[in-house]
Amino acid sequence: MTLDEAVKALGALAQETRLAAFRRLVQAGPDGMAAGALAAALDVPANTLSFHLSHLVQAGLATPRREGRSIVYTAGFTRMNGLLGFLTENCCGDGRPVSVCCPPPTPSPDGPVMTEPRLYTVLFLCTGNSARSIMAEAALNRWGAGRFRALSAGSHPTGRVNPLALTLLERLHYDTAGFRSKSWDEFAGPDAPPLDFVFTVCDNAAGEVCPVWPGQPMTAHWGVEDPAAFDGPEEQGLKLFRRVYLELEHRIKLFTSLRVEALDRLSLQNRLTAIGTARPEDAP
Repeated sequence: MTLDEAVKALGALAQETRLAAFRRLVQAGPDGMAAGALAAALDVPANTLSFHLSHLVQAGLATPRREGRSIVYTAGFTRMNGLLGFLTENCCGDGRPVSVCCPPPTPSPDGPVMTEPRLYTVLFLCTGNSARSIMAEAALNRWGAGRFRALSAGSHPTGRVNPLALTLLERLHYDTAGFRSKSWDEFAGPDAPPLDFVFTVCDNAAGEVCPVWPGQPMTAHWGVEDPAAFDGPEEQGLKLFRRVYLELEHRIKLFTSLRVEALDRLSLQNRLTAIGTARPEDAP
């Protein structure tokens, strides 16, 4: 990043509404937010927001795209990361200790030393590991980035990811290159990563005898309709896949909003069970 680009980016962010809008876009991730929804979330008039968004776009901190009658804005993550790199690239040179740029955790005035949040590993299970569990894995890795690592598997894997699932995920701006259909045996062996949570997303997998999972994870059933069973025109199939994805994504957003570390095991289990029945239309 050049000095001129850094000055322009910092100038664009040096205003309350623009900074709030940019932070909302970062939170929304690669999907972005429609301008109308962003204006409502920030409680600012649409024409005022449009003025501020134009500054973010000119600074490379936001990118607009048209979806139907709406303009959707996505945060400029490349420019954001470039700005962070520009601000810190000369830190800790000339023999200065790394702690200058990356100080150790400091004591909280209310309690013990604050540490980095731990990374929780979550396994999503279904029978074929071709659609529902794959979509859940994708959604949690997006919405829980930095706090949760999602995996998926099947009790009787089909060996291939459903093409409609891949098409939908690509339309939602996911990189689908790494998805594959695999057996849950991969996560039950002695070399498997310890699991913190295991969620079944189909009724068949929920009723089967599961392996003994490493790490004694908490479990819950988050069953949803099987879109892979659909037989019909592709666009109708994609609508069904999208509906199932949104149902899973809604539950995953509820899950990632939990303060897992602050809940006792019984309270957390009750929350996980309740999330398994939540649907987008139930949201306030």
